[in-house]
Amino acid sequence: MERTTWGKGKRRAGSLDDLRRVLHRIDGKGYKAYKDLEGGYDFGRFSLHVDHVQGDPFAAPSMLRVRVPMNLAGFPEGLFGNSIRRMALEDFIARRFGAALPSGPDRGPGSGKSGLVSIDAGGQEVLERTACRVTPHWVEVRIYVGLPAAGRRILGRQAERILCEQLPRTAEKGLFWRNYPRRETEGFVGCVENQEFIRDSLQRLGLVAFVADGSILPRERGNSQQPLAGERAVAFRSPEGLRVSLDLPNPVSTERPETRITGMGIPAGVTLVVGGGYHGKSTLLQALQRGVYPHIPGDGREYTVTCTDAVKIRAEDGRRVEKVDISPFITNLPHGLDTTAFSTDNASGSTSQAANIVEALESGARLLLLDEDTSATNFMVRDVRMQSLVHKDFEPITPFIERVREIHRTLGVSTILVMGGCGDYFEVADRVIMMREYVPEDVTDRAREVARLHATGRRQEAAPGPAWRLDRIPIPESFDPSRGRRSVKIDAKEIDLVLYGRHPIDLRGVEQIVDFSQTRAVGAAVHLAASRFMDGRTPLREVLDRVEAYLDEHGLDHLDPFHRGERHPGSFARPRRHEIAAAANRLRPVRFRIGPGS
Repeated sequence: MERTTWGKGKRRAGSLDDLRRVLHRIDGKGYKAYKDLEGGYDFGRFSLHVDHVQGDPFAAPSMLRVRVPMNLAGFPEGLFGNSIRRMALEDFIARRFGAALPSGPDRGPGSGKSGLVSIDAGGQEVLERTACRVTPHWVEVRIYVGLPAAGRRILGRQAERILCEQLPRTAEKGLFWRNYPRRETEGFVGCVENQEFIRDSLQRLGLVAFVADGSILPRERGNSQQPLAGERAVAFRSPEGLRVSLDLPNPVSTERPETRITGMGIPAGVTLVVGGGYHGKSTLLQALQRGVYPHIPGDGREYTVTCTDAVKIRAEDGRRVEKVDISPFITNLPHGLDTTAFSTDNASGSTSQAANIVEALESGARLLLLDEDTSATNFMVRDVRMQSLVHKDFEPITPFIERVREIHRTLGVSTILVMGGCGDYFEVADRVIMMREYVPEDVTDRAREVARLHATGRRQEAAPGPAWRLDRIPIPESFDPSRGRRSVKIDAKEIDLVLYGRHPIDLRGVEQIVDFSQTRAVGAAVHLAASRFMDGRTPLREVLDRVEAYLDEHGLDHLDPFHRGERHPGSFARPRRHEIAAAANRLRPVRFRIGPGS
């Protein structure tokens, strides 16, 4: 194996026997001696690369890669013949490799993270990840190993058992096609490709979302994404008036060899989802907001597909807002506060929801998803009684009901809105879907008749035709990722919290981040955008275009700000442009200026 260079030092290159000799030599020494392992080792049928060794047994586990030449791995080229199939196969390999890893008692003794072996294999969604890479030349997994120690003394024999015995067995099970269940693998890849085929077909069909008949949308509990099982799991059934059929490129599933699928198509425009409490309104919306990603077969929502640029909107009290033009919704604030370039360190429910909508439009949203339960009431509607008591001259808020049709007519952006307590929206909806015991019914004609018979008398108060100013320019100097002696220090602390330099980014209101590795990638992508594509002249939307094009060309490995060669980049799962923009907008020190078009 050719010796390679990394950083300032030489990396070890050798064989399986060389690895054993190093482990025997450092057995019982201080933990820092594990650094002698860094390098690559030829095991014959695969190679092991030790890219980074943890500083002590309690630190983040060491980063390793296992690579098999494709002529030995033998995966059929048809399984990764395009970008979608490659992503699906990489996801499936990561899951299968993870399932074959030792766990529990097999970890052996030791302190801290000793014996922990893991891979970032994902949950119910199928995302582009750094955990596995498949090329025509090789297949590789990126893993983590807690190198074992007693206290801070190396347990070389236990490390030998992990690296020289357990990993080869796992590699044999997880990286060679002959050991894969062919039907299951092809079904997984085909299912993901089918979902992306449906997504690509939505605009052509005039739809923004599709929910297949037979889908299981409810989850087993509130904090789980596992499908509900048993007789309480009601299968979705599309209403006749909204039923559409599509011919897929692959069989629907391994149990259903046919390629034709039927389900409810939600057309572009304004769609209202109504119904009694606990009948499935929010369950449908939650499935749609996660439907921007493909799902694994058996999830129940694998054929719930939403257009890529759907953004969930909610009120978000207390968030920072920086120079957002919220004037289409809020004007004439007391004390003459400007709303065409509105800034605040502590937004209210209504101002935060207005800013969230304008920011979503700025990042390129094509569909807005709203639930009255997480919306500011005064932002959503002002009924006739309130209009009579509080004159418009003294009410700065133009509620969403006054703008929702205009947003579709002038910007081409649709809305799906869950509403259980206000029938005023019947007058502005293109269609109304009622959920009854988790089964939808198209009640559009009935809703229109109700609106005709029970006129509210609510007056239209919005000024027509506002200018939607969506060209804010981020100031790159305001994005400071440094902390202490580190010029770049970005950490994902929770799925909804990133520490960017010294400043936290609160992502609790960004509901379409579905994976911790996505959160990590969001923080890194903000830094990538600021350091490479922001120049103080380019609008945020164009910056996001450049970030997406860069990741398409170079891959997620380059999110690592210290990326070198082919080493383990850390665990990233690809975020959408909307979540990257949301994180940038919530970084409190960040500054924008209004673009020349405004």
